[in-house]
Amino acid sequence: RRRVRTLVSMNVGRLLRHLFSLPGAVKRAFPAGAMKAIETAVTKSETAHRGEIRFAAEAALDGAALLAGQSARERALEVFSLLRVWDTEENNGVLVYLLLADHDVEIVADRGLNRKVSAAEWEEICRRMEGAFKRRAFGEGVVAGIEDISRLIARHYPARPGDRNELPDRPAVL
Repeated sequence: RRRVRTLVSMNVGRLLRHLFSLPGAVKRAFPAGAMKAIETAVTKSETAHRGEIRFAAEAALDGAALLAGQSARERALEVFSLLRVWDTEENNGVLVYLLLADHDVEIVADRGLNRKVSAAEWEEICRRMEGAFKRRAFGEGVVAGIEDISRLIARHYPARPGDRNELPDRPAVL
C-alpha cells in the first residue's frame, strides 16, 4: 500500500511540474543570445564532421501525453521523427532534446552513429549537460554538449570536401 502511494505522489508531482511550466519557460532558460550561441555551435561543429545535430527544447508535455505517462525519452523519439533527424544520407543525425519540466535531456542518434557510439558515451554527455542545467547554465550546457557530440561524430564521420548541410542548425522550440 505504501508503494502505491509513493507512485501516485510521483505522478502528481510530475503532473504539477508540467501543468505549471509556462509557455515562456524555454525562452527564459534560453534567451535570444543563448539560442544564437547554440545555432552557431551547431554550424561550427558540422564543419568538423559529416553528421547533423539538432537541438530541440520543450517546456512541458501536453495533457494527453502527460496523462498517458509519456517519458522524456519517448517524446525525444517522437521529436526525432517530427524534425526528420533520421533523414540524412549516412544515417548520422543526432537530436539533443530537453524537456524542461522534467529537467531531462535525451540524445537520440540515428542508426549509423548508434552502431559506432555506445549508450554510455551518450549518457555521459547527457549527465554533463544536466549538471550545467542544475547551475542554470542552460545555453552553456547545450553548447558544451554539442562540442562533445561533435567530437564523437568526427571520430566516425570526419569532414570531407563537398559535404552539405542536410538539416537546419537553428534550435527548435516545441
